[in-house]
Amino acid sequence: MDALSASAVTMQRALNHLRASDPVLAVIIERVGPYRPRFIDPGFGMLVKAIVNQQLSGKAAATILARLEVKLLSKGGMTPEAMLALRSSQMKAAGLSAQKQTYLKDLARKTAAGELDFELLRAMDDRQVIERLTQIKGIGVWTAHMFLIFGLRRPDVLPSGDLGIQAAVHRAYGLDARPKPAELEQLGLRWRPWSSVAAWYLWRSLEETDGW
Repeated sequence: MDALSASAVTMQRALNHLRASDPVLAVIIERVGPYRPRFIDPGFGMLVKAIVNQQLSGKAAATILARLEVKLLSKGGMTPEAMLALRSSQMKAAGLSAQKQTYLKDLARKTAAGELDFELLRAMDDRQVIERLTQIKGIGVWTAHMFLIFGLRRPDVLPSGDLGIQAAVHRAYGLDARPKPAELEQLGLRWRPWSSVAAWYLWRSLEETDGW
């Protein structure tokens, strides 16, 4: 069996499990359709993008990131060394706040020094990845969860603190209020070991629901 066929079989197993274990999610899966997440290379650039995106609209973040990439290009591209070579005035001109400049420089320094090794992250379990990433300034548990799901493609990650997931569960399950992280984790026990797949469908359910 080739890699593509094996992946298809694995995904079918995941969907069968989620449909059987959760009737509400089964309806969402049917409505949303095939599982098609946008995976990202799990490296330095992904974390740069995550930091730039913090507390900004998608459009504003994309504009700043594009400006930053142009400035990095003159230093060699999206690398830790290029980031460290940027002056504060250049980063400010790209639209980065002083706080985000600090975060990006810290990320670049730790990566350049080998304190953050993206190849080693691939070999770590989920808990170890979260612990390692959250040692970087400006990277919290939510960002680590996104890195695990969309970068390392880990199948069983539930970002219980994500407001989108909470809103989706609130709506789909007819709850009186948004579930707290602990409540969401309890509900999510039925999705294991495919919590990442369930999370993706819950996010998409907000996009697919009329009136949202």
